[in-house]
Amino acid sequence: MELHNFHKEFKLNSTSFATVDELLFYTAKYSDKIHHFLQEWFSEKDYVIVHTSGSTGIPKAIKLQKKQLQNSAVATGDFFKLKEKTTALLCLPIEYIAGKMMLVRAITLGWHLDVISSNLDPLKQHLTSYDFSAMVPLQVENSIEKLHQIKKLIVGGGAVSDSLQEKLQKVTTEIFATYGMTETITHIAVKKLNNFGLPKGIATNKAFHTAFYKILPNTTIFKDERNCLVIKNTRISDKVIFTNDVVALISDTQFEWLGRFDNVINSGGIKLYPEKIEADLSKIIRQRFFVAGIKDEKLGEKLVLLIESSGDKSIKLTDQLNSEMKNSKLFSKFEIPKEIHFINSFAETETKKIQRKKTLDLIKFI
Repeated sequence: MELHNFHKEFKLNSTSFATVDELLFYTAKYSDKIHHFLQEWFSEKDYVIVHTSGSTGIPKAIKLQKKQLQNSAVATGDFFKLKEKTTALLCLPIEYIAGKMMLVRAITLGWHLDVISSNLDPLKQHLTSYDFSAMVPLQVENSIEKLHQIKKLIVGGGAVSDSLQEKLQKVTTEIFATYGMTETITHIAVKKLNNFGLPKGIATNKAFHTAFYKILPNTTIFKDERNCLVIKNTRISDKVIFTNDVVALISDTQFEWLGRFDNVINSGGIKLYPEKIEADLSKIIRQRFFVAGIKDEKLGEKLVLLIESSGDKSIKLTDQLNSEMKNSKLFSKFEIPKEIHFINSFAETETKKIQRKKTLDLIKFI
């Protein structure tokens, strides 16, 4: 499809458009943010400027080629078999790559896209059914009872806890976790979260850890000397992308994500992976939480647990958690936090991702 036009089947909020000018006129009245992006998209420039969310560092502006965004859209359409006239729901902020790409997919592939407010309970008063959508985990959590309105759903912007994945086993929607970042133009790999099609008598939760990320077409993966994932896909990036994500390669097309290299905690010479510990803790903690390392004179770094909750019952809950962790076979003695802190509200980005460093800085004020 030409860069300066859109697919003939494309619709926005059930409205068809004959020309780009008609589309821009409509969005000027409907949404300043969508209008601004479409103005940039249909301009003579061959690139767009996209900002990272800032969840793992300082937000930054990245220049992405429009043709590469189109290639990403085609790869998603091919992988999920989403052709023209696919009905799709955009309920993510248009300011960031995930929201922008829903719009680019619709324009490129000829989808019928509806846009609603990017709140944390997007389906609360929404009755329409869709072929496809994308959400962050908290939106999924708040939409469990209505997820059947969506046939296929991708989930990104944060880890899906075991407790949430357990709830998803009762949902008919095909749901996939995504792996990607702004630099890879959203996802380059997906992992099935439910509808595993297991034989009767096999507990579905046993499949949670056997589903690995599967890469999308035209992508090559390997590891660097840190065991971090390296991505090559000339259709979406002119450069080889070196990530900070520690992985285990299962095959040429599949990998298991183990955690962030820059999150690894060296406690007394023992390397601890926060994401692995958090996956196990999610079985016993229902509130939002995360673990991190803070400086310690003896250990170098010590493991601490931060829970988003009122501190009113902190002593009782701390004792309960320590007892459960010590009696559980999931945790080694090194993986039991040395301290537990309760914080009323975590620092987060506009897309509701936890900002770990900023939240960790709050400890000193407690």
